Amino acid sequence: MAQPLTMLEPATLPLLGLYAGGLRPLPPEGQLTGIYKSALSGAVRLGAEGLEGDRQADRRYHGGVHKALHHYPAEHYAGLAARLPALAAALGPGLFGENLSTRGWDEEAVCVGDIFRLGTARIQVSEPRSPCWKLDCRAEHPGLSRLIAAEGLTGWYYRVLEEGLVSAGDELRLLDRPAPGITLARVWRARLAHRPDPAELAILAAASGLSPVWQQRFSERHDWLLRNG
Repeated sequence: MAQPLTMLEPATLPLLGLYAGGLRPLPPEGQLTGIYKSALSGAVRLGAEGLEGDRQADRRYHGGVHKALHHYPAEHYAGLAARLPALAAALGPGLFGENLSTRGWDEEAVCVGDIFRLGTARIQVSEPRSPCWKLDCRAEHPGLSRLIAAEGLTGWYYRVLEEGLVSAGDELRLLDRPAPGITLARVWRARLAHRPDPAELAILAAASGLSPVWQQRFSERHDWLLRNG
């Protein structure tokens, strides 16, 4: 049974921005990417694989039903700007290819499996985002993705449980929390740990709402540690 929704305070948060974009070449080598997003103002359809008009180039690692929407906390940009003053002018919502921007929730507050109402759609947190080299190229700063990973400033993905219309003026409203205590930060710490506790991996692998890829990753790591303990 889900715990009281007051575990996430506030239980409703307005969007600061809604973003989508097509494919563009990413300097310096020109690989196609969907990381370039533009702010949306009107209502847009949210389907099983994301916002209408939003694209991902490398479908092995981006997009799909368990990564239909990317959410990045706006306050992370300020923290990164303080660490990297030379990038301060460039860092801001939309830079990292997110679809949703808010201020007030982060990876320590949001749990895997959390279900939200957004516009007329229902969405569910599925996994942390794994930062990749494209962030370095987008911000023109080698090593940025490693810093983001090390600090746990990852953002997260949603799957779409119920399709609908969403707009930049909408609010995210928490409806249910089927995996209380399984925060995104906890999941990410286990992902980075050199030798995590097998019992912790078993708990995380069974967390309601965690994407199948992450469930398999934790289950396989759990089994390996037991065999080679």
